Amino acid sequence: MADTAPQPVAGPSKSSWLPAKSWQHFVAGGVGGMCGAIVTSPFDVVKTRLQSDLFREKHATVNIAGAGNGAVVIPRRTNLLWHFVETGHILKDIYQKESPRALFKGLGPTLVGVVPARSINFFTYGNGKQIIANKFNDGKEAAWVHLCAAACAGVATGTATNPIWVVKTRLQLAAHDRNSAQLQPRKKSFFGGSWDMIKKIMREEGVRGFYKGLSASYLGVTEGTIQWVLYERLKKLSQRVEGRGGFAEWAGLLGSAGTAKCVASLITYPHEVIRTRLRQPLVDGKVKYTGLVQTLQLVIKEEGAKSLYGGLSAHLMRVIPNAAVMFFIYEAVLRWETK
Repeated sequence: MADTAPQPVAGPSKSSWLPAKSWQHFVAGGVGGMCGAIVTSPFDVVKTRLQSDLFREKHATVNIAGAGNGAVVIPRRTNLLWHFVETGHILKDIYQKESPRALFKGLGPTLVGVVPARSINFFTYGNGKQIIANKFNDGKEAAWVHLCAAACAGVATGTATNPIWVVKTRLQLAAHDRNSAQLQPRKKSFFGGSWDMIKKIMREEGVRGFYKGLSASYLGVTEGTIQWVLYERLKKLSQRVEGRGGFAEWAGLLGSAGTAKCVASLITYPHEVIRTRLRQPLVDGKVKYTGLVQTLQLVIKEEGAKSLYGGLSAHLMRVIPNAAVMFFIYEAVLRWETK
């Protein structure tokens, strides 16, 4: 029978309170986050639009290719399976009406945000669990150690990167019709559009505009906490079942990362919708959503509780492979650096 006793973790180096080679978590997290973000960017655009009420009317019906000059219009359905089909139609709609480039709107600030965000998150978590274990649990990992480290990582990441996500959300909510390109000139790069958005937010809302949705981000710390705790548990279980080394171990890591993210997302998803609403641009010069509780109450009142799960299908189609890729690369870089 496999030994299930918790293993001691590496202690801090003599010259620093941080564990030895703590920088590995920073590099591995940044590389993994970057690769995952690029691969799944189109689903992120769809998810953001479905979470926002600014696109609710636009996507209330889905156009399916039809005969003659018209198109067959199918009303939006509510069952879960249809949401995945709907995501595919919206991707096609954005591609045809706005250009393929629109599928990667917000990728500039996403990459600018993902690299430091994942670097900070993995750095804080990877080193935090070792520090907490060494200081308070005789050098042994445990579920509560993972939980505390994940919570600290979530708060640190959310605080440091919130302005970047505000810019990304605003860019993804800015529709661009390829037929009206003369009214909205094409930007030379993703980062050029980001800079224009930064100036716009600063001009209209000031510095506080960059921290909209921060309260919902803190609420979302629960997602990262659940994800990390589940991942650590599932990773250990998969290693016991499959053994160590080879394809089976890496397959177990992929499955553990994807499953952990899926469960965490399903439990905590409403905070994503609330956060998106809080980060929406001004409508007619007015702020519709002003706070966490006010947004929650207003969304339920105007659109019903189901709206708190708007964009869930696109979200799952993005975050599950994203997590699998990100954690796979994270583990690979850590192991490569330790050789």
